[in-house]
Amino acid sequence: MKHAARELGVRYVLEGSVRKGGHRVRITAQLIDAATGNHIWADRYDGDLTDIFALQDEITRKVVAAIEPKLLEAEGIRSQSRSTEDLGAWDMVMQATSLFWRLTKTEGEAAIAMLKQAVERYPDYAPAHSMLAFAMLTSRLLGWTLTAPQVKEAETLAARAAELDDSDPWAHLALGYVAHTMRRTDAAAEEYQRAIDLNPNFAAAHGYLGVTLAMAGRTDEATTHLEQAIRMSPQDPQNAIFNMALGVAHYLAGRYTEAITFGRKAVQQRDGTTAGHRIYIASLAQAGQIEDARIALQHLRELMPNISIAWCEQHVPYTPGPMAKFLDGLRKAGLE
Repeated sequence: MKHAARELGVRYVLEGSVRKGGHRVRITAQLIDAATGNHIWADRYDGDLTDIFALQDEITRKVVAAIEPKLLEAEGIRSQSRSTEDLGAWDMVMQATSLFWRLTKTEGEAAIAMLKQAVERYPDYAPAHSMLAFAMLTSRLLGWTLTAPQVKEAETLAARAAELDDSDPWAHLALGYVAHTMRRTDAAAEEYQRAIDLNPNFAAAHGYLGVTLAMAGRTDEATTHLEQAIRMSPQDPQNAIFNMALGVAHYLAGRYTEAITFGRKAVQQRDGTTAGHRIYIASLAQAGQIEDARIALQHLRELMPNISIAWCEQHVPYTPGPMAKFLDGLRKAGLE
């Protein structure tokens, strides 16, 4: 394996095998760090040989979506043994990304601080700008503090990333999310679609497109993109966010039982995701489960003491019609 990696000039090698039985096939794949021999990821896929080309395309999409976050994680871990001063632009971004995807406030803040250093040290390196913009914006969604001036800073960073490298899908993802915070649904969707065009296996772009469409009341389109994001990257740490948005889509469509299910799933996956708690509470209230909604609201207040109807109106980027329905559920739960 080390010899093959040297000849190919790579550190990581994807290998696999195929077993056939009748009209069925089982394909196994594993990602290996050739330098250490460590297995980073492995999975298996079963399929029907009726349409071998469709099966090939499906498995390719699944493998690419699965190994991208594992590669980022592995590179981040590898970089942690080196001081910040010794890290190049790529290594700094990978180390920060590895920290950020743990999705805790402390490690997220550390990741953002490191990305700011990367931007200062490498002002012409597009991924440092785009990942910093994305991290800052995602912090807002996760319930960490992000003020209006910081949103403007994230917009500037994302625009600079696109200026440096218009083929960077993370830059367009960040630009899409900036537009989402401003309730500019069409502009956001256009940027997300640009990210998907650049990387058809970009699960996050499908997911955040679904978030934006859900909060604009375009529930069927939202559900399609959100389910695709989760299907493409089933272990993604962002899936709590995407399950929250599935809750929003079902809520706005009047399917409160399904909305409760996805809201509960979101908070179980990541309790600190306050957006998940909000849709869970509103869904419980609209389903007539008022006592459960009030208990859930009390927990949200522990996580977010400043929560109020006014705060939601200012900071949660629903478009006007969906906003009214969302606030109706929160009011029924007792939020003022």
